[in-house]
Amino acid sequence: MHIVLHQPEIAANTGNIGRTCVATGTPLHMIEPFGFRIDEKQIKRAGMDYWEKLDLHTYINYSDFMEKNPGAKIWYATTKAEKIYTDVSFGPDDFIMFGK
Repeated sequence: MHIVLHQPEIAANTGNIGRTCVATGTPLHMIEPFGFRIDEKQIKRAGMDYWEKLDLHTYINYSDFMEKNPGAKIWYATTKAEKIYTDVSFGPDDFIMFGK
């Protein structure tokens, strides 16, 4: 399973998601632009000492993400979906995308 954050805006939320990904061994994919910086100084200031253990992939935009993950099965977390998440059979290589 892969978690994708499309244009994340809140550093604290992203940090919590990153921590969960480290704990579960789940790769985190982040698509720019971000509403914050993820440089070493900002990471340390936020107390995210686990960040270096995170399997993190960053992309300059959605097209870059799609280009680098061809054929990815993506589930978009949205209130406009035809199915709810409990009605879906997720695969081990699927991507769940959260964002704007």
